[in-house]
Amino acid sequence: MSVAGSHPTVAGHLRILHVVPTYYPAVRYGGPIRSVHGLASALARLGHDVHVYTTNMDGDTDLGVALGQPVALDGVQVHYFGVPRLRRLCWSPDLDREVRRTVSSFDVVHLHSVFLFPTRAAARAAMGAGVPYVLAPRGMLVRDMIRRRNPWIKKLWIALVERTTVARAAGLHVTAELEARELRVLFADSLPQVVQVPNGVEWPSEHLPLSATPFASLPRPYALFLSRISWKKGLDRLLRAWRDVPELPLVIAGNDDENYWPVLEDLARSLGLADRVSFIGAVSDEHKWALYQSAEFFVLPSYSENFGNVVAEAMAMACPVIVSPEVGIASLVAEEAAGIVTDCEPRSLAAAIGRLRSDPAARLELGRRGQQAVRRRLSWDGIALQMEEGYRRLIAPQLPAEVIA
Repeated sequence: MSVAGSHPTVAGHLRILHVVPTYYPAVRYGGPIRSVHGLASALARLGHDVHVYTTNMDGDTDLGVALGQPVALDGVQVHYFGVPRLRRLCWSPDLDREVRRTVSSFDVVHLHSVFLFPTRAAARAAMGAGVPYVLAPRGMLVRDMIRRRNPWIKKLWIALVERTTVARAAGLHVTAELEARELRVLFADSLPQVVQVPNGVEWPSEHLPLSATPFASLPRPYALFLSRISWKKGLDRLLRAWRDVPELPLVIAGNDDENYWPVLEDLARSLGLADRVSFIGAVSDEHKWALYQSAEFFVLPSYSENFGNVVAEAMAMACPVIVSPEVGIASLVAEEAAGIVTDCEPRSLAAAIGRLRSDPAARLELGRRGQQAVRRRLSWDGIALQMEEGYRRLIAPQLPAEVIA
Protein backbone atom coordinates (compact mmCIF):
# COMPACT_ATOMS: atom_id res chain seq x y z
CA MET A 1 0.00 0.00 0.00
CA SER A 2 1.20 3.48 -0.76
CA VAL A 3 2.62 5.59 2.02
CA ALA A 4 1.05 9.02 2.57
CA GLY A 5 2.55 11.53 0.19
CA SER A 6 4.54 8.93 -1.78
CA HIS A 7 4.15 7.78 -5.37
CA PRO A 8 2.57 4.37 -5.90
CA THR A 9 4.41 1.65 -7.75
CA VAL A 10 2.65 0.43 -10.85
CA ALA A 11 2.19 -3.05 -9.37
CA GLY A 12 1.23 -1.95 -5.84
CA HIS A 13 -2.14 -1.30 -4.29
CA LEU A 14 -3.47 2.23 -4.59
CA ARG A 15 -4.90 4.59 -2.01
CA ILE A 16 -8.00 5.93 -3.76
CA LEU A 17 -10.31 8.77 -2.74
CA HIS A 18 -13.76 9.04 -4.29
CA VAL A 19 -15.55 12.36 -3.82
CA VAL A 20 -19.29 12.30 -4.47
CA PRO A 21 -21.95 14.79 -3.30
CA THR A 22 -24.33 12.14 -1.87
CA TYR A 23 -23.96 8.47 -0.97
CA TYR A 24 -25.52 5.42 0.60
CA PRO A 25 -27.97 5.08 2.20
CA ALA A 26 -29.40 8.13 0.34
CA VAL A 27 -30.60 5.97 -2.55
CA ARG A 28 -33.21 8.55 -3.55
CA TYR A 29 -30.53 10.11 -5.75
CA GLY A 30 -30.62 7.15 -8.11
CA GLY A 31 -28.01 5.42 -10.21
CA PRO A 32 -24.83 7.35 -9.33
CA ILE A 33 -25.18 6.37 -5.66
CA ARG A 34 -25.24 2.70 -6.56
CA SER A 35 -22.61 2.85 -9.28
CA VAL A 36 -20.05 4.77 -7.21
CA HIS A 37 -20.48 2.38 -4.28
CA GLY A 38 -20.36 -0.63 -6.59
CA LEU A 39 -17.05 0.59 -8.02
CA ALA A 40 -15.58 1.60 -4.65
CA SER A 41 -16.43 -1.69 -2.95
CA ALA A 42 -15.14 -3.73 -5.90
CA LEU A 43 -11.85 -1.79 -5.84
CA ALA A 44 -11.61 -2.54 -2.13
CA ARG A 45 -12.03 -6.25 -2.88
CA LEU A 46 -8.99 -5.97 -5.17
CA GLY A 47 -6.98 -4.88 -2.13
CA HIS A 48 -6.93 -1.12 -2.66
CA ASP A 49 -7.39 1.30 0.25
CA VAL A 50 -10.61 3.04 -0.77
CA HIS A 51 -12.16 6.09 0.90
CA VAL A 52 -15.24 8.15 0.04
CA TYR A 53 -15.78 11.78 1.02
CA THR A 54 -19.44 12.76 0.78
CA THR A 55 -22.21 14.69 2.52
CA ASN A 56 -24.99 13.52 4.82
CA MET A 57 -27.73 14.95 2.59
CA ASP A 58 -30.87 12.89 2.00
CA GLY A 59 -33.33 15.14 0.23
CA ASP A 60 -34.62 17.78 2.64
CA THR A 61 -33.32 15.83 5.64
CA ASP A 62 -29.97 14.46 6.77
CA LEU A 63 -28.80 10.88 7.08
CA GLY A 64 -28.43 9.52 10.61
CA VAL A 65 -24.72 8.87 10.19
CA ALA A 66 -21.64 9.85 12.15
CA LEU A 67 -19.90 12.96 10.82
CA GLY A 68 -16.19 13.53 10.41
CA GLN A 69 -15.13 9.94 11.08
CA PRO A 70 -14.91 6.93 8.75
CA VAL A 71 -17.83 4.53 8.54
CA ALA A 72 -16.94 1.08 7.15
CA LEU A 73 -19.29 -0.01 4.37
CA ASP A 74 -18.49 -3.10 2.28
CA GLY A 75 -14.74 -2.58 2.70
CA VAL A 76 -14.93 1.15 1.91
CA GLN A 77 -14.18 3.88 4.46
CA VAL A 78 -16.98 6.43 4.02
CA HIS A 79 -16.54 9.92 5.53
CA TYR A 80 -19.73 11.99 5.82
CA PHE A 81 -19.75 15.79 6.20
CA GLY A 82 -22.56 18.19 7.01
CA VAL A 83 -24.15 20.75 4.66
CA PRO A 84 -25.11 23.78 6.77
CA ARG A 85 -26.72 25.71 3.90
CA LEU A 86 -26.73 26.09 0.09
CA ARG A 87 -27.96 22.50 -0.12
CA ARG A 88 -28.54 22.66 -3.86
CA LEU A 89 -24.77 23.01 -4.22
CA CYS A 90 -23.97 20.47 -1.46
CA TRP A 91 -21.87 23.19 0.22
CA SER A 92 -19.77 21.61 2.96
CA PRO A 93 -16.93 23.62 4.55
CA ASP A 94 -15.95 20.60 6.66
CA LEU A 95 -15.50 18.44 3.55
CA ASP A 96 -13.44 21.22 1.99
CA ARG A 97 -11.14 21.43 5.01
CA GLU A 98 -10.71 17.66 5.26
CA VAL A 99 -9.94 17.11 1.60
CA ARG A 100 -7.31 19.88 1.68
CA ARG A 101 -5.80 18.35 4.83
CA THR A 102 -5.62 14.77 3.53
CA VAL A 103 -5.52 14.82 -0.26
CA SER A 104 -1.75 14.42 -0.46
CA SER A 105 -2.04 11.00 1.21
CA PHE A 106 -3.93 9.57 -1.77
CA ASP A 107 -2.54 8.23 -5.02
CA VAL A 108 -5.55 9.23 -7.10
CA VAL A 109 -8.78 11.14 -6.54
CA HIS A 110 -11.95 10.22 -8.44
CA LEU A 111 -14.58 12.99 -8.64
CA HIS A 112 -18.17 11.99 -9.41
CA SER A 113 -20.17 15.08 -10.37
CA VAL A 114 -20.05 18.55 -11.86
CA PHE A 115 -21.79 21.83 -10.96
CA LEU A 116 -21.52 21.00 -7.24
CA PHE A 117 -19.28 22.22 -4.43
CA PRO A 118 -17.57 18.92 -3.42
CA THR A 119 -16.15 18.47 -6.93
CA ARG A 120 -14.78 22.00 -7.07
CA ALA A 121 -13.27 21.73 -3.57
CA ALA A 122 -11.60 18.37 -4.20
CA ALA A 123 -10.30 19.35 -7.65
CA ARG A 124 -8.68 22.50 -6.29
CA ALA A 125 -7.18 20.60 -3.37
CA ALA A 126 -5.76 17.93 -5.69
CA MET A 127 -4.31 20.57 -8.03
CA GLY A 128 -2.62 22.30 -5.11
CA ALA A 129 -1.12 19.07 -3.80
CA GLY A 130 -0.07 17.72 -7.19
CA VAL A 131 -2.29 14.65 -6.82
CA PRO A 132 -3.80 13.31 -10.07
CA TYR A 133 -7.58 13.32 -10.24
CA VAL A 134 -10.10 11.71 -12.54
CA LEU A 135 -13.39 13.48 -13.30
CA ALA A 136 -16.60 11.53 -13.97
CA PRO A 137 -19.25 14.06 -15.11
CA ARG A 138 -22.00 11.42 -14.73
CA GLY A 139 -23.86 12.61 -17.79
CA MET A 140 -24.18 16.25 -16.75
CA LEU A 141 -21.80 17.69 -19.37
CA VAL A 142 -24.12 16.86 -22.26
CA ARG A 143 -25.37 19.68 -24.47
CA ASP A 144 -29.03 18.70 -24.25
CA MET A 145 -28.86 18.50 -20.44
CA ILE A 146 -27.23 21.94 -20.29
CA ARG A 147 -29.75 23.46 -22.69
CA ARG A 148 -32.87 22.12 -20.94
CA ARG A 149 -32.19 23.19 -17.35
CA ASN A 150 -30.73 26.56 -16.22
CA PRO A 151 -28.56 26.89 -19.35
CA TRP A 152 -27.09 30.34 -18.59
CA ILE A 153 -26.13 29.40 -15.04
CA LYS A 154 -24.52 26.17 -16.24
CA LYS A 155 -22.67 27.87 -19.08
CA LEU A 156 -21.31 30.45 -16.66
CA TRP A 157 -20.26 27.74 -14.18
CA ILE A 158 -18.52 25.83 -16.99
CA ALA A 159 -16.64 28.96 -18.03
CA LEU A 160 -15.61 29.91 -14.47
CA VAL A 161 -15.13 26.49 -12.85
CA GLU A 162 -15.57 23.30 -14.88
CA ARG A 163 -13.37 24.25 -17.82
CA THR A 164 -10.39 24.46 -15.45
CA THR A 165 -11.49 21.29 -13.62
CA VAL A 166 -11.64 19.41 -16.93
CA ALA A 167 -8.40 20.82 -18.33
CA ARG A 168 -6.35 20.02 -15.21
CA ALA A 169 -7.70 16.48 -14.75
CA ALA A 170 -5.42 13.52 -15.35
CA GLY A 171 -8.35 12.07 -17.26
CA LEU A 172 -12.10 11.93 -17.69
CA HIS A 173 -14.12 8.83 -16.83
CA VAL A 174 -17.12 8.13 -19.05
CA THR A 175 -19.38 5.10 -19.02
CA ALA A 176 -20.27 5.10 -22.73
CA GLU A 177 -19.03 6.47 -26.05
CA LEU A 178 -22.11 8.69 -26.26
CA GLU A 179 -20.83 10.76 -23.32
CA ALA A 180 -17.29 10.84 -24.70
CA ARG A 181 -18.57 12.36 -27.96
CA GLU A 182 -20.37 15.11 -26.09
CA LEU A 183 -17.26 15.96 -24.08
CA ARG A 184 -15.15 16.18 -27.24
CA VAL A 185 -17.53 18.82 -28.58
CA LEU A 186 -17.74 20.86 -25.37
CA PHE A 187 -14.03 20.77 -24.53
CA ALA A 188 -12.36 20.29 -27.89
CA ASP A 189 -9.52 22.66 -26.97
CA SER A 190 -8.80 21.32 -23.47
CA LEU A 191 -9.85 17.68 -23.30
CA PRO A 192 -7.57 15.36 -21.33
CA GLN A 193 -7.38 11.61 -21.91
CA VAL A 194 -10.76 9.87 -21.76
CA VAL A 195 -11.16 6.49 -20.05
CA GLN A 196 -14.31 4.57 -20.95
CA VAL A 197 -15.35 2.14 -18.22
CA PRO A 198 -19.03 1.18 -17.94
CA ASN A 199 -21.00 0.85 -14.75
CA GLY A 200 -21.34 -2.62 -13.34
CA VAL A 201 -24.31 -4.57 -12.03
CA GLU A 202 -24.69 -6.58 -8.86
CA TRP A 203 -27.61 -8.98 -9.15
CA PRO A 204 -29.03 -11.17 -6.36
CA SER A 205 -28.40 -14.90 -6.18
CA GLU A 206 -31.99 -15.18 -4.97
CA HIS A 207 -34.81 -12.71 -4.47
CA LEU A 208 -38.40 -12.45 -3.29
CA PRO A 209 -41.16 -13.48 -5.69
CA LEU A 210 -43.54 -10.73 -6.74
CA SER A 211 -46.23 -12.31 -4.55
CA ALA A 212 -44.13 -11.57 -1.46
CA THR A 213 -43.64 -7.86 -2.27
CA PRO A 214 -45.98 -4.88 -1.79
CA PHE A 215 -46.70 -5.12 -5.54
CA ALA A 216 -48.35 -8.55 -5.54
CA SER A 217 -51.65 -7.07 -6.76
CA LEU A 218 -50.21 -5.48 -9.92
CA PRO A 219 -52.08 -6.58 -13.04
CA ARG A 220 -50.10 -9.01 -15.15
CA PRO A 221 -48.68 -8.95 -17.72
CA TYR A 222 -47.29 -5.43 -17.45
CA ALA A 223 -44.55 -3.26 -18.92
CA LEU A 224 -42.13 -1.58 -16.52
CA PHE A 225 -40.41 1.77 -16.19
CA LEU A 226 -38.21 2.01 -13.07
CA SER A 227 -35.95 5.00 -12.54
CA ARG A 228 -36.03 8.48 -11.04
CA ILE A 229 -39.22 10.32 -11.96
CA SER A 230 -37.62 13.12 -13.95
CA TRP A 231 -38.30 15.11 -17.09
CA LYS A 232 -35.11 13.74 -18.66
CA LYS A 233 -36.37 10.14 -18.54
CA GLY A 234 -38.79 10.69 -21.42
CA LEU A 235 -41.92 9.69 -19.53
CA ASP A 236 -43.98 12.24 -21.44
CA ARG A 237 -43.31 10.48 -24.73
CA LEU A 238 -43.76 7.06 -23.12
CA LEU A 239 -47.27 8.02 -21.99
CA ARG A 240 -48.13 9.44 -25.41
CA ALA A 241 -46.90 6.22 -27.02
CA TRP A 242 -49.10 4.21 -24.66
CA ARG A 243 -52.25 5.48 -26.40
CA ASP A 244 -51.27 3.11 -29.24
CA VAL A 245 -50.43 0.16 -26.99
CA PRO A 246 -53.76 -1.59 -26.46
CA GLU A 247 -54.67 -3.25 -23.16
CA LEU A 248 -51.19 -3.70 -21.67
CA PRO A 249 -50.79 -2.05 -18.22
CA LEU A 250 -47.77 0.20 -17.64
CA VAL A 251 -46.09 0.31 -14.22
CA ILE A 252 -44.09 3.47 -13.46
CA ALA A 253 -41.84 3.18 -10.41
CA GLY A 254 -39.25 5.48 -8.86
CA ASN A 255 -38.47 8.41 -6.58
CA ASP A 256 -39.93 11.80 -7.43
CA ASP A 257 -37.60 14.51 -6.12
CA GLU A 258 -38.64 16.97 -8.83
CA ASN A 259 -42.40 16.91 -8.05
CA TYR A 260 -42.95 15.69 -11.61
CA TRP A 261 -45.37 12.91 -10.70
CA PRO A 262 -48.51 15.16 -10.64
CA VAL A 263 -47.65 16.42 -14.13
CA LEU A 264 -47.46 12.85 -15.40
CA GLU A 265 -50.69 11.83 -13.67
CA ASP A 266 -52.46 14.78 -15.31
CA LEU A 267 -51.02 13.77 -18.68
CA ALA A 268 -52.13 10.15 -18.22
CA ARG A 269 -55.68 11.29 -17.40
CA SER A 270 -55.81 13.64 -20.38
CA LEU A 271 -54.72 10.77 -22.65
CA GLY A 272 -57.37 8.45 -21.24
CA LEU A 273 -54.78 6.16 -19.66
CA ALA A 274 -55.58 6.54 -15.96
CA ASP A 275 -56.89 2.96 -15.69
CA ARG A 276 -53.85 1.42 -17.45
CA VAL A 277 -50.97 3.31 -15.83
CA SER A 278 -49.93 2.54 -12.23
CA PHE A 279 -47.65 4.98 -10.40
CA ILE A 280 -46.25 2.90 -7.54
CA GLY A 281 -43.59 5.25 -6.13
CA ALA A 282 -40.18 4.34 -4.76
CA VAL A 283 -39.10 0.71 -4.81
CA SER A 284 -36.57 -0.79 -2.40
CA ASP A 285 -33.54 -2.72 -3.59
CA GLU A 286 -35.09 -5.79 -1.95
CA HIS A 287 -38.22 -5.64 -4.10
CA LYS A 288 -37.08 -4.28 -7.46
CA TRP A 289 -35.73 -7.58 -8.76
CA ALA A 290 -39.17 -9.19 -8.68
CA LEU A 291 -40.57 -6.26 -10.66
CA TYR A 292 -37.94 -6.73 -13.37
CA GLN A 293 -38.38 -10.48 -13.56
CA SER A 294 -42.17 -10.35 -13.76
CA ALA A 295 -42.34 -7.59 -16.40
CA GLU A 296 -43.10 -8.43 -20.02
CA PHE A 297 -40.43 -5.90 -20.95
CA PHE A 298 -38.62 -2.84 -19.55
CA VAL A 299 -38.55 0.56 -21.24
CA LEU A 300 -36.31 3.60 -20.71
CA PRO A 301 -37.01 6.32 -23.33
CA SER A 302 -34.67 8.95 -21.85
CA TYR A 303 -33.75 12.18 -23.58
CA SER A 304 -30.27 11.87 -22.05
CA GLU A 305 -28.68 9.10 -19.98
CA ASN A 306 -24.94 8.69 -19.56
CA PHE A 307 -25.30 4.93 -18.94
CA GLY A 308 -28.61 3.51 -17.66
CA ASN A 309 -28.00 1.27 -14.64
CA VAL A 310 -31.65 0.23 -14.54
CA VAL A 311 -31.41 -1.17 -18.07
CA ALA A 312 -28.47 -3.35 -16.99
CA GLU A 313 -30.44 -4.50 -13.93
CA ALA A 314 -33.41 -5.48 -16.10
CA MET A 315 -31.12 -7.36 -18.49
CA ALA A 316 -29.54 -9.21 -15.54
CA MET A 317 -33.02 -10.54 -14.73
CA ALA A 318 -33.60 -11.70 -18.34
CA CYS A 319 -36.13 -8.91 -18.96
CA PRO A 320 -36.09 -7.67 -22.58
CA VAL A 321 -35.45 -3.93 -22.89
CA ILE A 322 -36.47 -1.04 -25.13
CA VAL A 323 -34.28 2.07 -24.93
CA SER A 324 -33.69 5.32 -26.77
CA PRO A 325 -30.38 5.90 -28.60
CA GLU A 326 -29.65 8.63 -26.03
CA VAL A 327 -29.20 5.99 -23.30
CA GLY A 328 -25.50 5.20 -22.90
CA ILE A 329 -25.95 1.43 -22.57
CA ALA A 330 -27.87 1.38 -25.87
CA SER A 331 -24.64 0.54 -27.72
CA LEU A 332 -24.20 -2.62 -25.62
CA VAL A 333 -27.87 -3.54 -26.12
CA ALA A 334 -27.39 -3.25 -29.89
CA GLU A 335 -24.04 -5.06 -29.95
CA GLU A 336 -25.44 -8.00 -28.01
CA ALA A 337 -28.84 -8.02 -29.81
CA ALA A 338 -30.32 -7.93 -26.31
CA GLY A 339 -33.22 -5.55 -26.87
CA ILE A 340 -34.60 -2.82 -29.08
CA VAL A 341 -32.91 0.56 -29.56
CA THR A 342 -35.39 2.92 -31.15
CA ASP A 343 -36.24 6.54 -31.74
CA CYS A 344 -38.55 7.07 -28.78
CA GLU A 345 -40.87 9.62 -30.27
CA PRO A 346 -44.35 8.29 -29.47
CA ARG A 347 -45.20 6.64 -32.81
CA SER A 348 -41.80 4.97 -33.16
CA LEU A 349 -41.85 3.79 -29.56
CA ALA A 350 -45.37 2.39 -29.88
CA ALA A 351 -44.37 0.52 -33.05
CA ALA A 352 -41.35 -1.02 -31.33
CA ILE A 353 -43.50 -2.09 -28.39
CA GLY A 354 -46.02 -3.63 -30.79
CA ARG A 355 -43.30 -5.69 -32.50
CA LEU A 356 -42.01 -6.99 -29.19
CA ARG A 357 -45.47 -7.82 -27.84
CA SER A 358 -46.41 -9.78 -30.94
CA ASP A 359 -43.44 -12.16 -30.67
CA PRO A 360 -43.15 -14.01 -27.32
CA ALA A 361 -40.27 -16.14 -28.62
CA ALA A 362 -38.30 -12.99 -29.48
CA ARG A 363 -38.90 -11.61 -25.99
CA LEU A 364 -37.49 -14.77 -24.43
CA GLU A 365 -34.45 -14.70 -26.72
CA LEU A 366 -33.73 -11.01 -26.09
CA GLY A 367 -34.00 -11.60 -22.35
CA ARG A 368 -31.61 -14.55 -22.54
CA ARG A 369 -29.05 -12.61 -24.56
CA GLY A 370 -29.28 -9.62 -22.24
CA GLN A 371 -28.73 -11.72 -19.15
CA GLN A 372 -25.69 -13.43 -20.68
CA ALA A 373 -24.23 -10.09 -21.83
CA VAL A 374 -24.56 -8.42 -18.43
CA ARG A 375 -23.10 -11.35 -16.53
CA ARG A 376 -20.22 -11.61 -19.00
CA ARG A 377 -19.42 -7.90 -19.42
CA LEU A 378 -20.76 -5.94 -16.43
CA SER A 379 -19.85 -7.76 -13.24
CA TRP A 380 -18.43 -5.27 -10.72
CA ASP A 381 -15.24 -7.24 -10.17
CA GLY A 382 -14.46 -7.08 -13.88
CA ILE A 383 -15.35 -3.38 -14.03
CA ALA A 384 -13.03 -2.66 -11.08
CA LEU A 385 -10.14 -4.28 -12.95
CA GLN A 386 -10.82 -2.02 -15.94
CA MET A 387 -10.93 1.06 -13.69
CA GLU A 388 -7.72 0.03 -11.94
CA GLU A 389 -6.00 -0.22 -15.32
CA GLY A 390 -7.38 3.19 -16.21
CA TYR A 391 -6.04 4.74 -13.00
CA ARG A 392 -2.57 3.32 -13.61
CA ARG A 393 -2.54 4.52 -17.21
CA LEU A 394 -3.54 8.04 -16.14
CA ILE A 395 -1.19 8.18 -13.16
CA ALA A 396 1.87 6.81 -14.97
CA PRO A 397 2.80 10.01 -16.90
CA GLN A 398 3.00 11.87 -13.57
CA LEU A 399 5.38 9.38 -11.94
CA PRO A 400 9.18 9.55 -11.96
CA ALA A 401 10.71 7.22 -14.54
CA GLU A 402 12.41 5.12 -11.87
CA VAL A 403 9.00 4.39 -10.26
CA ILE A 404 7.42 3.22 -13.52
CA ALA A 405 10.34 0.99 -14.44
